[in-house]
Amino acid sequence: MDIIGALAQELHIKKSQAEAAVGLIDEGNTIPFIARYRKEMTGSLNDEVLRNLDERLKYLRNLEERKRQVLETIEEQGALTKELEEQILAAATLVLVEDLYRPYRPKRRTRATVAKEKGLMPLADVLMLQMLKQPALLEAEQYVSAEKGVETAEEALAGAGDILAERISDEADYRTYIREATVGKGILKSQAKKPEEKTVYEMYYDYEEPVKKAAGHRILALNRGEKEKVLTVRVEAPEEEILRYLKKKIIVRDNPHTTPFLEEVVADSYERLIAPAIEREVRNALTEAAEAGAVHVFGKNLEQLLMQPPIVGHVVLGWDPAFRTGCKLAVVDATGKVLDTVVIYPTAPQNKVEEAKRVLKGLIKKYGITLISVGNGTASRESEQVIVSLLKEIPEKVQYIIVNEAGASVYSASKLATEEFPDFDVAQRSAVSIARRLQDPLAELVKIDPKSIGVGQYQHDMNQKNLDEALTGVVEDCVNRVGVDLNTASASLLEYISGISKTVAKNIVTYREENGRFEDRRQLLKVAKLGPKAYEQCAGFMRIQGGKNPLDATAVHPESYGAADALLEKLGYEKEQMKSGGLQGIRKKAVQKEKLAKELGIGEITLEDILKELEKPARDPRDEMPKPILRTDVMEMEDLKPGMVLKGTVRNVIDFGAFVDIGVHQDGLVHISQICDRYIKHPLEAVSVGDIVEVQVMSVDLSRKRIQLTMKIQ
Repeated sequence: MDIIGALAQELHIKKSQAEAAVGLIDEGNTIPFIARYRKEMTGSLNDEVLRNLDERLKYLRNLEERKRQVLETIEEQGALTKELEEQILAAATLVLVEDLYRPYRPKRRTRATVAKEKGLMPLADVLMLQMLKQPALLEAEQYVSAEKGVETAEEALAGAGDILAERISDEADYRTYIREATVGKGILKSQAKKPEEKTVYEMYYDYEEPVKKAAGHRILALNRGEKEKVLTVRVEAPEEEILRYLKKKIIVRDNPHTTPFLEEVVADSYERLIAPAIEREVRNALTEAAEAGAVHVFGKNLEQLLMQPPIVGHVVLGWDPAFRTGCKLAVVDATGKVLDTVVIYPTAPQNKVEEAKRVLKGLIKKYGITLISVGNGTASRESEQVIVSLLKEIPEKVQYIIVNEAGASVYSASKLATEEFPDFDVAQRSAVSIARRLQDPLAELVKIDPKSIGVGQYQHDMNQKNLDEALTGVVEDCVNRVGVDLNTASASLLEYISGISKTVAKNIVTYREENGRFEDRRQLLKVAKLGPKAYEQCAGFMRIQGGKNPLDATAVHPESYGAADALLEKLGYEKEQMKSGGLQGIRKKAVQKEKLAKELGIGEITLEDILKELEKPARDPRDEMPKPILRTDVMEMEDLKPGMVLKGTVRNVIDFGAFVDIGVHQDGLVHISQICDRYIKHPLEAVSVGDIVEVQVMSVDLSRKRIQLTMKIQ
């Protein structure tokens, strides 16, 4: 198989791009490094395309390896024909390879194996010829043998039928047809095991839809309902059509002595051997496709969440709300350093509101707090009311924001949090996390397992290895796109940098603690276990502010420093001028880029990237994202009325819509049909996590705590 050609065709890229990308991956380069610093070679393929290419490359190589194993096994059996070899080599999927291998795969003892051991293969062959001149039962009498364990002609006939049923089941072409017919015309059905019981799966108690139209989120919901023993799920195939097809293929002569027998064999082969296996395959394929879709949505949501702009320059009060145990507070300065922690009890059962306000006023005055970050968990609503009441009583200008605290408790109980704050309890660490995830979402959220961040759907039901790989890839891409400050980044952040392992990340922090701040990127080579290859992969993503070389504060890779220096000289600039915030207008001065790139010995794309960096050193791509909505007043769900138009933040995007935070503690749902006037297949085509959107209230159900919103404002 031409793997390079297949990749180019599937991903709609040039063959030369696919070839370059595969070569770079095979050399041990990381996806972020290839995407950022090898654009010339790949024709500027982005990280998403490169990750898809990497995934498909692994699949296609596994496919080729499996073909080799299958061909070797069949050849050892002396059963490999030229035609079969060509079919296996041409197979485009693992499923087809396994179909072709089925007849030759070593089998456990089956009814057909037992029948063959009893010497009934010749009888099966005779019956399959369909040229009998006497009833099948009479023919079968010749094979009755007490010695071989065949007591009657009926037993002999049944054994021959078992051999033929397995032979039919093993035919690759038949399976391909049946699989396609089941997917194309099958019906997915579910029933409740106890219809009288009320559960979240009620819409699936008596449900059916065509297999080919089944949406991913419904597949995952059905799977979960089945796993929890609430639902019975099955695929109803077009059985009559399939049996007609099989009979037409098997019964090639109209022989009254064999036709009735073969019709029974066909039915037995389909019902006993083929149908259950195909149903399993179809269900697995549906699940895989649904999971792949859900992982893609989760990845997009996670990317948007991680790329939320940092809120800089604020002293933040992190507020982890609770009832009985009190609200844990942590004051964090503008650099993320914890200044103070305290517990207050303004909520039930203590209700010490005035005492809590006194403590809060003292903290605001003492530390100059300008922003309160409140977790959206238990007692969040009651905490918000206390905050709003307090803000009306004080002269200082303080705002608040409700943040999604998903994963804060996971982080605060982790080994990492214990190492970071050994003297804090779990709730204090949680309050710090709630404050910091507002100041720099990326730096804080990388400490949490991405599955626990709360922007997915059915994530705990999926193949965890695939999910982990995909989400880790998203985090890597985000961290490398932003870059990290080598002198302040935590080990958790550093380990996502291209070429850096967990161990090396810890070694960087240890080196920093023992030797003081990094002054030069080349110092990285003194870090234990960080060799030249790792340095090549990571250096461009590490930033040093105020170091010896101003280029170390940019995304210009050290391999291009010579070109950057020559460029500055040609255009009449000094490197030191960069320190005052960049060389404004340098891109306009760089005319005749093709000639200039040639003189510098670099490609035009690299030249353009260097110019961008020199103009705006280490620009943060997150600055272009919408800023979070800060509040000073509270609104209750009861205040909402149909027709009201509000601004909100998209918190989660799922297959059937988007959940929007409009400031009332219960996110409202904008159904996919209410997102925009044009037809969209998926909400991600129109909205992303973190988007600030204008919505109109359609309906409010207080008893079920449901808010229906629309973005099609009347």
